[in-house]
Amino acid sequence: MTTSAEPVRTGPLAARSVIHQPVPAAPRMLRLPGVYRPQEDTALLASAIAELAIPAGARALDLCTGTGAQAITLARRGAGTVLAVDLSRRALASARLNALVRQLAVRPCRGGLARALREGPFDVVVANPPYVPSPAPTVRSTRGWDAGPDGRALLDPLCAAAGTLLRPGGTMLLVHSTLSDVDKSREMLAARGLRVSVVRRTRIPFGPVLSGRTEFLEAAGLIEPGQRVEELVVLRADR
Repeated sequence: MTTSAEPVRTGPLAARSVIHQPVPAAPRMLRLPGVYRPQEDTALLASAIAELAIPAGARALDLCTGTGAQAITLARRGAGTVLAVDLSRRALASARLNALVRQLAVRPCRGGLARALREGPFDVVVANPPYVPSPAPTVRSTRGWDAGPDGRALLDPLCAAAGTLLRPGGTMLLVHSTLSDVDKSREMLAARGLRVSVVRRTRIPFGPVLSGRTEFLEAAGLIEPGQRVEELVVLRADR
C-alpha cells in the first residue's frame, strides 16, 4: 500500500469568501489510496476554523475526517481533545499518520454520525460530509463524495442531530455545495434552535465527478443548462 502527499487544491476562484479573505493553503497531507483527496472544500472549511475562537481544552469532532486535515487544524488551534470520525479504515490510517508526523493529539475513530452522537456532545464540530448528487447508488469506492440523488443522504441526518452533537455554547462548521441545497441545511439547523450564518463561500469550476454528471444534474433541475460552476458554502451554527 502506498501513500501520497499533496497540497489542497484551492482553485482560481477560491479567494472569494464571505469575509473577503483568501483561502489559505492547507498543509501537505499523507493520503492512502481511495481516501478522499483534499480539495477546495477542505481549504474553505480550514479557513473558517482558523477564524473560530476555540475554548481552551475544548472537545472537538471532525466528522468524515478523510485525511484528518480538519482534525489537525483543530488540534493546532488548541482543542483539548479531537475525535476524527470516518467509516473508512484507510481514511483513519491516513488521519493517524498525519497527526503522528505533526505530533498532534488526534483520536481516529471508525464510524459515522451514530458513533459521533455516542461520543458527544462537543464544544466544536466540523464536517465535510459527502454531498455530491449521484444518479447511481453509492458504493465503497464513491462513498467519500456521493450522497444520493439530491446530495443530502448525510446532510439531512447531520443537520437534524446538530443540536444533540453540540454542548450549550458549542459551534458547528459545515461545508457543502449549493447543488445539495444550502438553504435546506440552514432551515433545518435553525429549526433545532441554532443560530445559523454563512461564514465562507466560493465559486469553483466543476471537477471531474460533476463534469461527468451534467446531463443528470440538468435533468434533475440541480443546475441550469450549460452551468459548469458550483458554489461552496461554509455554514456556522451556534447553540
